[in-house]
Amino acid sequence: MTDLCEAMNKFGKGIGSVPRYRIVEALFSGPKTVGELAEKTKQSQPLVSQHLRVLKETGLVQDERRGQEVLYTLNTEHTIRLLKRLSEELKPKKKRKT
Repeated sequence: MTDLCEAMNKFGKGIGSVPRYRIVEALFSGPKTVGELAEKTKQSQPLVSQHLRVLKETGLVQDERRGQEVLYTLNTEHTIRLLKRLSEELKPKKKRKT
């Protein structure tokens, strides 16, 4: 499998479930703690933590410790880079004249 295929597979795994997509959607409006995400998505904190672990592994989410809190944000740079690579691969290739 190519590097891009593996990256897209991870991306799909990250947003490939409704609960994880809801977490991603909740992060569209800015950084959130696990508690805030649990409240917004109506899921338990342990379940949100499990989904956040997967989202971090796939590169879609990153975390930052601020004092005793951990804030989660979307890793937009990673996602944009990945989508740019995909769009480059999807562009029609110019045929060479022989």
